[in-house]
Amino acid sequence: MTAIVAGAASNMTQNWSQLDWKQIRRHVYRIQLRIAKAVQDKRWGKVKALQRLLTCSKSAKLLAVKMIMSNKGAKTPGIDKAVWTSPNQYWDAAFSLRIKSYKAQPLRRIYIPKTNGKKRPLGIPTCMIEQCRHCLHWG
Repeated sequence: MTAIVAGAASNMTQNWSQLDWKQIRRHVYRIQLRIAKAVQDKRWGKVKALQRLLTCSKSAKLLAVKMIMSNKGAKTPGIDKAVWTSPNQYWDAAFSLRIKSYKAQPLRRIYIPKTNGKKRPLGIPTCMIEQCRHCLHWG
């Protein structure tokens, strides 16, 4: 799988569109199936190891960014007010995904005006991405 992301930074724009997304999806799906089977077999140590494998895998990170960029709200800024518009930014986002003892944060509450003049509440999920010693490598 190393050949998928091989190339210098100047080639990242081309490489993003040339990634084998079918193979990446297959790899992520295969790990997810293994997690589900381990849960059915109640092998909790195996579940934890496979979850770490999935969250630290480059395939999962690339697919996560791909899914975010292909959904309807891709052009809407999040809590960090950043919008990714170029393949180089997609690469930077995928390479910056690190998890260290994820801790849920409260929703950011904003109010959106309705047509009748009132406002309705909207909760925006927030997240903090930190560095993980398990995710420092792409292997």
